[in-house]
Amino acid sequence: MERISVKCIFLFLSICLACTFANGSSPKKTYIVQMDKWAKPEVFTGYGQWYSSLIRSVVFQQEQERGSAEEERVLYSYQTAFHGVSAQLTEDEVQRLQKIVGARMFYHGYEAASGKIRELEEYKSPRDQDGHGTHTAATVAGSPVRQANLFGYAYGTARGMAPGARIAVYKVCWTGGCFSSDILSAVDRAVADGVNVLSISLGGGVSSYARDSLSIATFGAMEMGVFVSCSAGNGGPDPISLTNVSPWIATVGASTMDRDFPATVKLGTGKIITGASLYKGTRNLNLSVQKQYPLIYVGNSSSGPTPSSLCLEGTLDRRAVAGKIVICDRGINPRVQKGQVVKDAGGVGMILSNTEANGEELVADSHLIPAVAVGETAGNAIKNYASSSRNPTATLAFLGTKTGIRPSPVVAAFSSRGPNFLTLEILKPDFVAPGVNILAAWTGDLGPSSLPTDQRRTNFNILSGTSMSCPHVSGIAALLKARHPDWSPAAIKSALMTTAYVHDNTFRSLKDAATGTNSTSYDHGAGHINPLKAVNPGLIYDISPQDYFDFLCTQDLEPAQLAVFAKFSNRTCKHAISNPGDLNYPAISMIFPEDRRVSAVTLHRTVTNVGPPVSSYHVAITEFKGATVKIEPTRLNFTRKNQRLSYKITFTRKERQTAPEFGHMIWKDGSHKVRSPIIVTWLTPV
Repeated sequence: MERISVKCIFLFLSICLACTFANGSSPKKTYIVQMDKWAKPEVFTGYGQWYSSLIRSVVFQQEQERGSAEEERVLYSYQTAFHGVSAQLTEDEVQRLQKIVGARMFYHGYEAASGKIRELEEYKSPRDQDGHGTHTAATVAGSPVRQANLFGYAYGTARGMAPGARIAVYKVCWTGGCFSSDILSAVDRAVADGVNVLSISLGGGVSSYARDSLSIATFGAMEMGVFVSCSAGNGGPDPISLTNVSPWIATVGASTMDRDFPATVKLGTGKIITGASLYKGTRNLNLSVQKQYPLIYVGNSSSGPTPSSLCLEGTLDRRAVAGKIVICDRGINPRVQKGQVVKDAGGVGMILSNTEANGEELVADSHLIPAVAVGETAGNAIKNYASSSRNPTATLAFLGTKTGIRPSPVVAAFSSRGPNFLTLEILKPDFVAPGVNILAAWTGDLGPSSLPTDQRRTNFNILSGTSMSCPHVSGIAALLKARHPDWSPAAIKSALMTTAYVHDNTFRSLKDAATGTNSTSYDHGAGHINPLKAVNPGLIYDISPQDYFDFLCTQDLEPAQLAVFAKFSNRTCKHAISNPGDLNYPAISMIFPEDRRVSAVTLHRTVTNVGPPVSSYHVAITEFKGATVKIEPTRLNFTRKNQRLSYKITFTRKERQTAPEFGHMIWKDGSHKVRSPIIVTWLTPV
């Protein structure tokens, strides 16, 4: 399919030029900026126009508001003996020019399907307009910025995962969506430009490998040694909601951090319920904590959400809600838009109640009206109170930033879940990373709520999504590549997977925010990334491009379909693996087939020693109810670095289970623990 639905877009491939990393108060000096004349985007008619656009892209919003245009900054434009520009810039702006080493845009596919880009409404340039690219760029490689905050929330020093890394921009998304032809072209160009890491947080569902243009493009990137990380999607907690499931892609789910933004709801009964919010009041839009306000729920607490209980646009009756705090169910429309709907109807505040789909997860938002988000249990209690009391009342209070939250991390309810139905033998997601309430840089073109009615402007914003977790992994991958330049993309992913942890800061198993119960490998993959451990994993599971191609040969693809993956090296099937479960993946997903005559399944793995040259590993494995597990050999003795040793793991049927079983295997040498999640699944006989 050519077009990818806007509803499925989680992050632009672009990393924008409008990132704001500090205040612009430092004095301006004259700098000469050398440019590569061959890198001029075709949208610019001349070099002078391109240079001016570049200078404008790094000028701070405060300067623009004072009417300082790029012509006032540019002193000379050089186009013959020397290519570049001299301009008046602050030190902060120069740092951003050094950080962003290239910027391209891709729109021909979009315009062919949707018509010309309306340049009065959006930038027809690599420049970010909606803030998503700015936020993710800063998360990947933003320079340290002191006193970063959003209206005082999350105050401190902000820095990206790899602050010393450089950023190249490839913008593929526009107001009307993102198109496969543009995405494919952007990946192709990025690889040609020599990038080391591709951070891609977009997706449009799952299709077969040969029909997925992103899968095809990233296979080629992997062949060239480029690490590719993608967001898993925001379709959780529904099962089988993943996107970007190709085994050569690092598929990243989202988790919480040990920081929260508490807010409270105090009911007329005196009961206080804790929720979350990023609301920053103004004199005209504050609620007094000393006063109780009428409370209303325009729905039925005993039935499911309705259009009015969801606070959809145009569904609230001003006569019923004016002057009251309105309870709105989460779902359908954006959370911040619900607050705007309440405000437009004359409401003075909002309580945003999770439904069953969101469970107890709390996502804070920068609302335009006093608003507090609460979990499903608390929301139901508040709705029951509002529906059963003669004169229900409440007030809201906002408590700032709190750290040391326990338990954390927790798997975000919205984070997409497995299993990977395209290939059950490949566990997805690969791991989780911080993706809830993430502070990072923000565009000056849009308010923090992203609503057109939001006139506020900030240098930073707090967002949630697998869009935010993906760049965390991308930045860490860049650091690992710098530390181990000889590592392949598969080696980097292996290090991240086998060192991931599966316990929170209370030393208990990771929890699922949707249910409050323990999460599984379908939710958190191998676990939560542990960057410090990943630097020295001890052993890695490496996978070559030919190995991946042989994996594709097990996927019942036609020769013409396989050919799209063989274009770079003219590959052919060497049948090095007999089934997809034999791909040298760091996770093991074993499938007992429908045929009950198959009593045992054996899988094979090979590990490479990247630790001490002389080392000995022994294995420990969890027990399963439905199968016995035998590993041969049980000890791996290495005598040199980069030595490869193999083992096999045999699963023998014991008792068929109705649901998958989860466990793990750990190779230990006294210093390293190389952990692989294991899933045992029984297919139902037809």
